[in-house]
Amino acid sequence: MLKVFGRADSINVMKVLWAAHELDLPFERVDVGGRFAFANAPDYLRMNPNGRVPAVDDGGFVLWESNVVVRYLGHTYGSGRLVPPGRGRWIGEQWMDWQQTTLHLPMRDIFWQLVRTPVARRDAAVIRTAHEQLVKLWPILDEHLARAPFVAGDAFSVADIPLGCMAYRWFALEGIERPALGHLEAWWRRLAERPGYRRYLTLPLT
Repeated sequence: MLKVFGRADSINVMKVLWAAHELDLPFERVDVGGRFAFANAPDYLRMNPNGRVPAVDDGGFVLWESNVVVRYLGHTYGSGRLVPPGRGRWIGEQWMDWQQTTLHLPMRDIFWQLVRTPVARRDAAVIRTAHEQLVKLWPILDEHLARAPFVAGDAFSVADIPLGCMAYRWFALEGIERPALGHLEAWWRRLAERPGYRRYLTLPLT
């Protein structure tokens, strides 16, 4: 059975749990990281020398980096269901990388400041810079979604999972202004109807 290492409220762990749910893939999850540290998996650094979550153990095959794990599960267990055909696959890959290399950093900064930092210790400049970046970045995805209902085309795929996790946080953050982006919000609402999203991405922000 697939074993997933990582706490349930980690956004990167959520990606893997959601993907496994979409694939009807049974798994066991072990609390690691955050308040759990490595107490439940003292040899975790042997699996992932970065000390971050998630990591998965699939019958002795160990893999880390959340987007790679999502891709692996889709290709290995999806029978094509979550992997877009033809060039759609590469469109999806492109946006999955965009999530990691471009969107992630300002989303991380604004999330840490507004959710995990006490009010008295928040850095207004960091919040302002991250917000300024995000109100320019989310419209890029909105424009792309004007051409198709999902990130890689007409069907839900692995590409929607990482970006959907980011959207979950974006729309749940309090105290910020968000531009009106109809295509982005319609896509996010479609994702929010999926059982896997409802099960793993409706936790309070922590």
